[in-house]
Amino acid sequence: MVAHQGAFYQYLRPDSTQFKGDTVYFDKKKQLEKAYASKSPRGIAESHYNLGKYYQEALLFSEAIEQYNEALGLTPKKERLRVNLNNNIALIHLLHKNFPTAKYYLQEAIQISKEINFISGLGIAEGTLGTCYEKEGEYLKALEHQQNSVLIFDKLGDQRGTAMVNENIGSIYEDLEQFDRALYYFKKSNNYYQKFESENQISVLNNLGDIYRKTGKYQEAILFTTNALKLARKFNNLREQESAYKDLSEIFVETKDFDKAYEYLHQYDEIQNGVQYSENLKQINTLQAIYDTREKEAQIDLLIKQNQINKANQNLLLGGSLALIVLSGVFYYNLQLKKRDRNRVQQYEREELKTQLDKRAIEEKKLNDEIHLKTASLTKYSLNIAQKNKLISDLSSTLNNIARRPKMEAHQKIRSLARELETNLEQTEEWDEFMGYFKEIHPQFFKHLNALAQVTLTSAEFRLAMLLRLKMSSKEIASILRITPDSVRVARYRFRKKLPIKSQEKLVQFLQDL
Repeated sequence: MVAHQGAFYQYLRPDSTQFKGDTVYFDKKKQLEKAYASKSPRGIAESHYNLGKYYQEALLFSEAIEQYNEALGLTPKKERLRVNLNNNIALIHLLHKNFPTAKYYLQEAIQISKEINFISGLGIAEGTLGTCYEKEGEYLKALEHQQNSVLIFDKLGDQRGTAMVNENIGSIYEDLEQFDRALYYFKKSNNYYQKFESENQISVLNNLGDIYRKTGKYQEAILFTTNALKLARKFNNLREQESAYKDLSEIFVETKDFDKAYEYLHQYDEIQNGVQYSENLKQINTLQAIYDTREKEAQIDLLIKQNQINKANQNLLLGGSLALIVLSGVFYYNLQLKKRDRNRVQQYEREELKTQLDKRAIEEKKLNDEIHLKTASLTKYSLNIAQKNKLISDLSSTLNNIARRPKMEAHQKIRSLARELETNLEQTEEWDEFMGYFKEIHPQFFKHLNALAQVTLTSAEFRLAMLLRLKMSSKEIASILRITPDSVRVARYRFRKKLPIKSQEKLVQFLQDL
């Protein structure tokens, strides 16, 4: 198991109890409207930045990027706000493993910070760039930038920033399997958090427990991981609870306490589902708040325009009444007045139609957002299947190996537990649910695939087609289907033979075009 998520990721996954939906969104929108009314470019840029942070905390990253780009367009290059914008945009790209783009924004943030002497912004950019290189496996560069960051925070006297960077450095040494150095930096980070209770300490405690497990110090591992679990429960941090349960399960597997291992594995599985539900619900509620607010604004605009049309009609009727009274000498003048009023009514009607079209466009965007949300959920679901299959498979293999030792009294019970795990792996309910999500997003995919196939396709080939359509690698597919990467390549070759694909055409592209 690799190190836990670094400190610079903390605010990308805020706790649901700290997030407030429609009230905050309404306030941010009002601030943006006031900024536009004041015609202040800086005020408009800051309002877009604040709205972008709201979207980022709600895990609506595409909307956050849109707001940040609006702010970038209005912010001069040598401004602190531009550094903060680049750092936030880079974090989102880093979270989605788009490392080249993340590094581009971070390098610009570093350059600007140095030019305007924005020390804290420089420290954050250096640390985030170090995390980026770590994820790419370039550990020397990662350590160089993390060391730059920790020197900056030490100079500023920012102990919290220093603690965050020390945790990141510890994660690098854990990736390098230099566990003594990793433990040193994790302890340095934890020393800061021991002065007061902080949610950021949870990740450090989990990391310390993981290091002790990897070095065979199981009592210390249980102590730190249990403390991390208690703190995660106190702050209602489901992500860190999930991590702690998984680590405890692995500890008890290694110490041969399989009852506790199975208990914590079961709790891990339950809370994993809760995490997915919580994050999806947060996104849905935020999208609903945004949609409701926009719909109310559209209704208000429509009522205003309808009132204007009613006033125009009243004026028209008044003009008609007066036309009956005036002398025949002004008849032509009245005709021109009616024509002008008629044109005005038509203009208002056109504006009303435009308002309705705008409302329809808002509804269409909501549907597109829901599709994007389901697509992200489907990808997360498939990766969770792979992770669960690997963990259960590893446990099953370990239990079978122990069961082969006849002198152990518990071998019959362990063999039964292994069979139960194997049975769990063979259950198809998850595949049915997975296919249901897939059909919601791509309703015509299987129909078109069946129509093009030259022979009847098997259920295994349909599963392979779904995973290829989601652009998954052979390694990821192998983990989900519980076969080897070589078997995946053979299955792809046989599947391709059943389809009318040109020799130079790629199988994944063919499935994407269905």
